[in-house]
Amino acid sequence: MTEVVTAEAHAIIGGYHADPFRYLGPHVDHGQPVVRVYLPGARQVSVRFADGQQAELKRIHDAGLFSGQVPSNARDYRLLAQWGKADPVEIEDPYRFAPVFSDLDLYLMGEGTHLQIYERLGAHPMVHEGVSGVAFGVFAPNARRVSVVGDFNFWDGRRHAMRVRGNGFWEIFVPDAKAGDKYKYEIIGPHQSAPLLKSDPYAFSAEIRPLTASVVVDPATLPQIAPGPAGINRLDAPISIYEVHLGSWRRNPYLANSWLTYRELAEQLPPYVAEMGFTHVELLPIAEHPFDASWGYQPTGLYAPTSRFGSPHDFAMLVDAFHRHGVGVILDWVPGHFPDDAHGLAQFDGTALYEHANAMQGRHLDWNTLIYNFGRREVQNFIVANALFWLERYKIDGLRVDAVASMLYLDYSRPEGGWIPNKYGGRENLEAIDMLRRFNTEVFGRFPNATTMAEESTAWPLVSRPADVGGLGFGYKWNMGWMHDTLRYIAKDPIYRKHHHGDVTFGMLYAFFENFVLPLSHDEVVHGKGSIFGRMPGDRWQRFANIRAYYTFMFAHPGKKLLFMGGEFAQEREWAHDHSLDWHLLEQKEHAGVKDLVRDLNRLYKTLPAMHQLDAEPGGFEWIVVDDADASVFAWLRRGRDPGSVCLIAMNFTPAPRENYRMRVPFGGGWREVFNSDAEIYGGGNLGNGGRIQAEDTDHGAVLNLVLPPLAGIILVPEA
Repeated sequence: MTEVVTAEAHAIIGGYHADPFRYLGPHVDHGQPVVRVYLPGARQVSVRFADGQQAELKRIHDAGLFSGQVPSNARDYRLLAQWGKADPVEIEDPYRFAPVFSDLDLYLMGEGTHLQIYERLGAHPMVHEGVSGVAFGVFAPNARRVSVVGDFNFWDGRRHAMRVRGNGFWEIFVPDAKAGDKYKYEIIGPHQSAPLLKSDPYAFSAEIRPLTASVVVDPATLPQIAPGPAGINRLDAPISIYEVHLGSWRRNPYLANSWLTYRELAEQLPPYVAEMGFTHVELLPIAEHPFDASWGYQPTGLYAPTSRFGSPHDFAMLVDAFHRHGVGVILDWVPGHFPDDAHGLAQFDGTALYEHANAMQGRHLDWNTLIYNFGRREVQNFIVANALFWLERYKIDGLRVDAVASMLYLDYSRPEGGWIPNKYGGRENLEAIDMLRRFNTEVFGRFPNATTMAEESTAWPLVSRPADVGGLGFGYKWNMGWMHDTLRYIAKDPIYRKHHHGDVTFGMLYAFFENFVLPLSHDEVVHGKGSIFGRMPGDRWQRFANIRAYYTFMFAHPGKKLLFMGGEFAQEREWAHDHSLDWHLLEQKEHAGVKDLVRDLNRLYKTLPAMHQLDAEPGGFEWIVVDDADASVFAWLRRGRDPGSVCLIAMNFTPAPRENYRMRVPFGGGWREVFNSDAEIYGGGNLGNGGRIQAEDTDHGAVLNLVLPPLAGIILVPEA
């Protein structure tokens, strides 16, 4: 008896059946086991069971729909299919396999608490019911049909239509698909007749732009990554961060100025960072992104290290190389916004799924990008799990969260009437606050050796305080106020600095309200701002002296340190993402001197506990000279936990040497000058205190009679 071609069968053929597993594969129909197969273009199909029994299926539609009774209702069978005049081939039937998602998976994904959801959604090579293949999973609750298309099925959405389970989670196991296959999801939304073609939000790799397909990765093939150095993120540890854009740190001049690969970077960058004395490297966002000039800040693939520089395997080798050189790895992480590229998350299932539907909540006016709907539990799960993914899969040591202020405020960069208040009528984004607290709580709870850092540019309180006391829970906050104030100060001609003395001292009024990082980041050397060196006033000698003094001030100031690449050798031109740094400048002794100065400051910062141990505690700082605006002189003490652990820092921000400059100190006896930014080895005039000075005993205590070099800083420690 020939099976009737029903409306359900036509839906299979037309590619709009919402649950093809209900029709295709093995079933029992009127008490008889049957198998239905859809193989577009096939001429003949048989079923061969593991016990040797075989049955030929009847073609019930010329499009390639076959059906027939079989001798067994067993699910262990293969198909013998013939196309045209070619020999028959034996293939697996994807519709005979049981689901991959467990009931627990569906429960956790449904409530948004599956913190290893990346182990289920996305593409996962596996052996399922004894067969090798790839399990695919995607969240698209408003779709009418979802198919996975790729190298394994001629990019034909009719061949691997997925089953929907739970609250809109679609899955299918594709036999014989493998690592390296390219794929996308073909989605028919609730209001679309033509399908959308979307990259996988949980893809572990992607094609290089302008191509946009996702790529299957087998995590089991990734190399073992050495763990990061223990304790490197502690509040009392020295943290000096070298911020890097991988595409422009150094280029290959022998290959058309092309990028270095992850493997080439692994050979060059970690030893350089370690030799320079930095404790950490911070990588500008390496999540996959379609536009080079976004520097990674408009990602489309949060789970995929960009393929610009190589494979996930190669990226893992780069992280491993940093760790083996004793350097921690911080990733710039962007949960604040995403681009509206057609292949990405925008209108993912034909609706505003990851973003807000209302543009007053769902679009950034500054960047013309989309904003995540942080209040949707599945979206929050996507974001929080992504943070944990980088820490678990690639052994990353920390995440720096970009543009936190844009997430915290509903009226961020919006005109009056152009935003929607929260349920209490306020401007705070309550859902984003909840997400950030949850993110930090999970990171520190699951990865206690890791840390998080917030680029938060407002006075939002308790950014780096635990969530359970009302804070956002970050480990550190970038001190944007310090950066703006001190760059404004150092850019002044020294003759005017006495009128801006407060730009230097103001930061100490709030220096311990948060756990601060002092950032001289990429944002300060782009968009017409010039380089850090370019801000320095005066003739060439004064400009180099100013930058040496400024770096000395930064390293001696309470707070962890961050310096963008090129700053360590006084790059003269503004940073450009499509060019290498100007390494040739190191042929000039002045630039080489700045590089040596930064290296020595890093080593001093790490080796002297007083320079870092109480970075986040008021007891680690004491002003000695704070009110000498006319001379533009500042002096202070840094202290460690040991009462004898003390450093004296003295700064002279004018080109006039200060001889016989007297200041009190807590200890008598001899003091060693362990650092002088005016030293000849750094390109200075070599004016100083001869390496040692004896304190005078006076009625008011011990006093040092110092020589303060011009536009310079010195650091002294008491002799034991």
